[in-house]
Amino acid sequence: MASFKSALSLLLLALPLLVMVASAGNFNQDFQITWGDGRAKILNNGQLLTLTLDKASGSGFESKNEYLFGKIDMQLKLVAGNSAGTVTAYYLRSEGSLWDEIDFEFLGNLSGDPYILHTNVFTQGKGNREQQFYLWFDPTADFHAYSILWNPQRIVFSVDGTPIREFKNMESIGVPFPKNQPMRLTSSLWNADDWATRGGLVKTDWSKAPFTASYRNFNADKACIWSRTNKTSSCSSSSSSSSSKIPGNEWLTEDLDTTKQGRLRWVQKNYMIYNYCSDIKRFPQGLPTECKS
Repeated sequence: MASFKSALSLLLLALPLLVMVASAGNFNQDFQITWGDGRAKILNNGQLLTLTLDKASGSGFESKNEYLFGKIDMQLKLVAGNSAGTVTAYYLRSEGSLWDEIDFEFLGNLSGDPYILHTNVFTQGKGNREQQFYLWFDPTADFHAYSILWNPQRIVFSVDGTPIREFKNMESIGVPFPKNQPMRLTSSLWNADDWATRGGLVKTDWSKAPFTASYRNFNADKACIWSRTNKTSSCSSSSSSSSSKIPGNEWLTEDLDTTKQGRLRWVQKNYMIYNYCSDIKRFPQGLPTECKS
């Protein structure tokens, strides 16, 4: 019985990955390489994308579509070995000086040390909402799914279907929430050895270059595509409850059920290593408003 339960648990954990594989996008259709002078490559008929960093340059890409709310998944395999000084950034971002942004950033490590997963939420050009985590697996050994649920009520960061962070809409108490600016999905691999590893104490070892991160199984089937020409969304009314009742649009009002809330607490108890809402020294005049709710 115990072995059966273990097998069932593994199957349940794998289900989000299986669903994603079945409906993966195509990088040739969905993305454009934005920089890197050939260091970013789309391979396998659009099923795989790789970013490379060497001493001369990093590389990056962005989605052709802009989104105003979405449930977006991507599988990443991070730079292996001694990746100290490197950062693999994977995020949603709007344009302009008062931009919105939803960040996953993977801070490289010395061989044998864990990666740090850095998350942040920007609204109107202001961030300072960092939470950092270790992962419960080796993110360089295989592909893992990193997902963003962004709807009018909340932002949820998930890893392999397990929520690690929730940022709720708290406009009612004066906390800005990203809901008006469409964002592109963007990713880059770059050198940040002035701050990324142990606060910049460990520099990039260029003898280990080139460094490579890999991407596959992008899925934005549940997302509202923004038309800049018409200033309209592919979701008929992304902020209304009626739109969420359209089959396939349930994610627009999705929240964390009891099981996911339990998994979120498990991650934050065992793997969170920094939370801005606990950093009293950083905010001597008082913690940010959202931390008090």
